[in-house]
Amino acid sequence: MTPAPLPAPSPDDPEPDELLNTFRQVALAVGQALAGLDDWGLAGTKPGQYRSDLVADQVAVDILERAGLGVLSEESGLHHPDRPILVALDPVDGSTNASRHLPWWATSLCALDQHGPLAALVVNQATGTTFEAIRGGGARRDGEPIAPSTAARLGDSLVAVSGLPERHLGWRQFRALGAAALDLCEVACGGLDGYLDCSVDAHGPWDYLGGLLVCREAGALVVDAHGRELVVRGHANRRTPVAGATAALLDELVDAMSSR
Repeated sequence: MTPAPLPAPSPDDPEPDELLNTFRQVALAVGQALAGLDDWGLAGTKPGQYRSDLVADQVAVDILERAGLGVLSEESGLHHPDRPILVALDPVDGSTNASRHLPWWATSLCALDQHGPLAALVVNQATGTTFEAIRGGGARRDGEPIAPSTAARLGDSLVAVSGLPERHLGWRQFRALGAAALDLCEVACGGLDGYLDCSVDAHGPWDYLGGLLVCREAGALVVDAHGRELVVRGHANRRTPVAGATAALLDELVDAMSSR
């Protein structure tokens, strides 16, 4: 099937800085809405969906729609796909962490235009740490420019994993932190050297596109383990992202994935 053509850009489309301002409003509104939430348990709506997901999604989608943006949300699907800019939204990335009061969960947003990721914001809602990126404009953490580590060998590297690896894949140490958007942002700023999704196509575009743009603009690299395009716009699309601080490390990580 031939994909539907992407909506044509308009002179009235928001600029990247405007998008980031809207994203900051979303993150603030999500934080405020969840601050008054009494029950952080499972919602009973679909597997793995928490009450926090539903509350956060409602306020986030409302702001994005009023700003004239399309939305691809993990929780509520596709809204206004006819609009030229589509925002991949994960209102609560790391919902299980949030439900257990583990301070590693985020709101992640990434604006896509006809050329791909344009602007992204990932906010750790437990700590306030904020990552931002604009295509061609670099990446920042709390307003300061960031860069990845120089790690080039898997055996020297600290790697985050998602899912359960079947065996030791050659890293020096690993962490399983539970929020892909934040994990990728830590690769971008050097807290981690790499990231491996050890599950099979478990992540949707809302999980990784915000972190992907932050990585790209910081100088880190992100690919799909199976060589597919990561910038996808459908709710059913799933991928297996792998990130490395350097090209040499990324090659080792992909090789490790293929040898499982």
